[in-house]
Amino acid sequence: MYAIAVVTMSDAKLMQTGTRTTENNGGADVFRLDLDDVPRDYYNVVADLPVQMPPPLNPATREPIGPDALAAIFPMALIMQEVSAERNIRIPDEVRETLIRVGRPTPLYRAKRLERVLKTPAKIFFKREDLSFSGSHKINTAIAQVYYNREAGTAKLATETGAGQWGSALALACSMFGIGCEVFMVKCSFDQKPERKTVMQLYGADVHASPSDLTNAGRNVLKASPSCPGSLGIAISEAIEVAATSGGKIKYSLGSVLNHVLLHQTVIGLEAKKQLEMAEAIPDVMIGCAGGGSNFGGFALPFVGERLRKNPKFANTRFVAVESKAAPSMTQGKYDYDFGDEAEMTPLLKMHSLGHKFIPAPVHAGGLRYHGKAPLVCLLKELGVVEAVAYEQEQTFDAAKTFTEAEGIIPAPETAHAIKAVIDEALVAKKTGEEKTIVFNFSGHGLLDLKGYRDILKLN
Repeated sequence: MYAIAVVTMSDAKLMQTGTRTTENNGGADVFRLDLDDVPRDYYNVVADLPVQMPPPLNPATREPIGPDALAAIFPMALIMQEVSAERNIRIPDEVRETLIRVGRPTPLYRAKRLERVLKTPAKIFFKREDLSFSGSHKINTAIAQVYYNREAGTAKLATETGAGQWGSALALACSMFGIGCEVFMVKCSFDQKPERKTVMQLYGADVHASPSDLTNAGRNVLKASPSCPGSLGIAISEAIEVAATSGGKIKYSLGSVLNHVLLHQTVIGLEAKKQLEMAEAIPDVMIGCAGGGSNFGGFALPFVGERLRKNPKFANTRFVAVESKAAPSMTQGKYDYDFGDEAEMTPLLKMHSLGHKFIPAPVHAGGLRYHGKAPLVCLLKELGVVEAVAYEQEQTFDAAKTFTEAEGIIPAPETAHAIKAVIDEALVAKKTGEEKTIVFNFSGHGLLDLKGYRDILKLN
């Protein structure tokens, strides 16, 4: 395997011309940051929680687990981030430079064309995480996780992926840092999105449809249900099994849900804070789609922290997580301890869950089909800080088409859920005449999801 050279900071500065800029192009404001604005620390909301976060439990004893319990599948550096209560955690220079290499800082756009189409007095802004090499926000944590694994001597990473955004990002990061990658992709998405498999393979990853006959977890599911379309819970079980039975050579990497994953994604919200200051805008509503919770969390948590620290500017800001009705864990699930995977190999996590045996409908928003949600996001919902809404697939594709016609950017089906919520909020503002500020995370592009658009919108 060949490792791609990582850009150095001195090289990166050569790529930057000028400093922060605010552009007016065809009526659409663009707020761009300088390289120096790329965060040097992650923000950890655990430090500002008003209550203690419920710990992961040993399923046999129901007692809290210690860091050593996770050492078989994660390097210790990530485990310590997982349990940390420090507010600011330093980003290693090599990680930060690699984030710059793949597209950070990302711009914030004002969606003036969409505002005009909707005839709303609301101001709509969106943070563009679709511009990374792999096309989504997932690369932010992929780079960090691969870096810490490489430093720990890991030879290969095993993971799951739903829509393929996470698998693509991890495969890219593994290629950049020179370690192996094995991906278990939920079978219905594996069939729906063959181009995602190609992307992962081009980055050097081995990709399997899950459930597979390569693991005991997969074989057990196939024995009970040969035509099972798969689930993220099943794919997680397969990836964990590969790592846990490797004798330490292979570790497991997760694209969402856990604290350290949301931590790495806070680079999004930290940049967005600076850009909204440039725009002289205070968000009334912040919106992100939520499958496992990394996209929503990374975008919203730096602002949530301001509210928890009683910053009066954010006292009335609402934080809305948007789910698919195919897997409505926050809007219909039970808040209790549950396994993170189908085969019951993980510790118990306190979260909103539909049950770890849940098999979702094979909708095109594969990244929103997880049975649970990030414990951090779930706790914030229980505290009344975060809201949740859920939409049907057809509604979100219609919203995506409206956005695409107005702004010219094709969103991923997952991102389309956030756009539907944005449009609904903007139309409420139209009725009330309120000049509210709506900000959302454009988590990924839909250029590898065109079959979904053809199928749902019945395009010829």
